[in-house]
Amino acid sequence: MRRNGLYITIALALFLGVLGLSWLSHGTGVVKNDISRNIYIPNELTMPLQVKAAYNGRDIFFRYRWPAKEPSIYHDMLRFEGGKWVRHGASVPGPQPDGIYEDRVTMLVDDGSVPEFARYGGYITVGDRMRFFTNEATAAEVKAHPYLGQKRGQTEVGKHLPATRKDINNWASVVPEDELAALRKGGYFLDLWHWRAHRGSPIGYSDDQVVFDARYGDAGKGAFTDNWDAEKKQPKVMFDAQKNKEQRALKWDDLIQRKLGFDNVYFLTEDTAVPFDAAYAWKEGDTIPRRLLRKPDGSHADITVVGQARWKDGYWDVTLKRAMDTGKPADDKIMVDKRVYNVAFSVHRNALGSRWHNVSLPVTLGLGREANLVADRFDGNEPAWNQAWHAVTLFYPGQVSWGSLNSAKHAGAESIKKGVPVKYRHTEAQLAHYGVEAEFADAIRRQWLFTMLAGVLLIAGFGIALNLLLSRKQGV
Repeated sequence: MRRNGLYITIALALFLGVLGLSWLSHGTGVVKNDISRNIYIPNELTMPLQVKAAYNGRDIFFRYRWPAKEPSIYHDMLRFEGGKWVRHGASVPGPQPDGIYEDRVTMLVDDGSVPEFARYGGYITVGDRMRFFTNEATAAEVKAHPYLGQKRGQTEVGKHLPATRKDINNWASVVPEDELAALRKGGYFLDLWHWRAHRGSPIGYSDDQVVFDARYGDAGKGAFTDNWDAEKKQPKVMFDAQKNKEQRALKWDDLIQRKLGFDNVYFLTEDTAVPFDAAYAWKEGDTIPRRLLRKPDGSHADITVVGQARWKDGYWDVTLKRAMDTGKPADDKIMVDKRVYNVAFSVHRNALGSRWHNVSLPVTLGLGREANLVADRFDGNEPAWNQAWHAVTLFYPGQVSWGSLNSAKHAGAESIKKGVPVKYRHTEAQLAHYGVEAEFADAIRRQWLFTMLAGVLLIAGFGIALNLLLSRKQGV
């Protein structure tokens, strides 16, 4: 009897202990921001974007409209503090702490030369160990790569297309250069329209880029360059005081308090800059943009901003323009009347950079043809924009790579092998939640195992205690 009493006590202690542990851990969850592991989950996992398109046979126009609590038009600043120049505004996991990061809208365009894109959109551009993934490749690893680093000057793993790799699960497995050349000649690349609120828009230009074996700017000079002398650890240029109200720099407090708006000077251009004067009596908080805006040229200068890209009443309204035929088929997707293309969009807002954007599924674009987004033909130089907006839902993609989607761990891998488009299986909200779950897959698995073990122990403890109690009452 004494031994049975001990067993009952142990069984009850086990039952109550596991019950208490389950109670304490219940509802705590595993989805938590962890900046040290490049994990930050946005408060809003989906957002709306409105798009219109129009063309006149010579130029094609796209107009974008999306909500933002406030405009983020500052980017990458150098602040004088403690007698030295310190960078503020570099891309970080989650929101930039000082709010120094520009808003952006991008559009990927394909003419059918990248067949997977029409079905899976931007997912196909995401390889393993991407920049700001939890297991991102180091700059040293990328720089040491004989092609990407040493020949192409890459310092991080960025967007790239599947056929440019021997193994989609290995970012470094770039196919031979002769094969890359053949792929590019065959049109296997995505055209990337990249509007930036600071690095280009103030001087009327959008970045024009390509996604191929990496993400590159088109041929020619881009709309911005670095304003930093690494050897002297100081800016290369400063504001021309004669053109900037006797000021050689901005005031840090004006940026933090967002006092500088569209009609103020908050960016630095070649026309408003003079060589940096290290001997000047710089004051604490003096701030100079780390990006110098300049007029682009070549293929890099093909996309321009129409009118003034502005934020008003809670919404950005941005219109871009490009020649339908730029004469550069190796850099741009040439637009032809009565043809259908595939496009996908993304938006950065709320001072978020890098992979913390919201993206869309692929959308068909028809030039005078039936499609999801129909570009209206018009006469004249600019469209009247009388047509209705096309609504697109953007979602947070998380750390979902093309390799992971094609792996045995993904239940939909077989559907991908069959070429089933993602929109036939998932909504944008589902994809956003999947993106979050993928970032915490290991933690979720551990939590599931813990819950299962706790359940087994609860059942075992309760069963043993009950059996011993019943046996004791029956005098056994």
